Amino acid sequence: MHLTVLDHPLVDHKLTLLRDKNTPSSEFRELVKELVTLEAYEATRNLSTTEKTVATPVGVAHGKKLNESPRPMVVPILRAGLGMLDGMMALLPMAEVGFLGLKRNEATLDIITYAQRLPEDLTGRECFLLDPMLATGGSLATAVHYLHDRGASKITAIDILAAKPGLERLEKEVRPEIDFSVVVCGVDDELNEHGYIIPGLGDAGDRLYGVVD
Repeated sequence: MHLTVLDHPLVDHKLTLLRDKNTPSSEFRELVKELVTLEAYEATRNLSTTEKTVATPVGVAHGKKLNESPRPMVVPILRAGLGMLDGMMALLPMAEVGFLGLKRNEATLDIITYAQRLPEDLTGRECFLLDPMLATGGSLATAVHYLHDRGASKITAIDILAAKPGLERLEKEVRPEIDFSVVVCGVDDELNEHGYIIPGLGDAGDRLYGVVD
């Protein structure tokens, strides 16, 4: 597993605002979008390209273009991951979008898959998993193996915040043959007894969309 923690004043500033419990949902959503776009710049660094020559108004330029096939796959983990989709697609509009519904049993912390909308065959495709919080790591490990079992060649998780225990779990549980990376804006040390990141930013889904009973 390769971990990238963004180190930039803009990221630090926006993440601090995101953590603030007084930040309203409308501003919270916009901050998530902005942070994901900044993360996407780093996460897409190794996308495959081909040489391309274009005519400028005054000459010929030799450049590069992203390969159109196979298309990258962006996979938000429902529901909180949906709040990250616009920020990712702003930078990668040619990508295809799939969805994966995972939830955590709050009593046992086991991961339950309740929905999916993905191609059966992801052979050769680079996939980007979106989930604001990498807490226990259980949901992300499940999602990574789900995509790899369908043939994904490279998987990159984009998270706003990660907890050290979750990252340690991924190091142990994600199969070593998987080409897997994680990009985050920050890393916190602890989880509480309910599996929430401390100090974190609270429940990202609730802060994006409101409390669901």
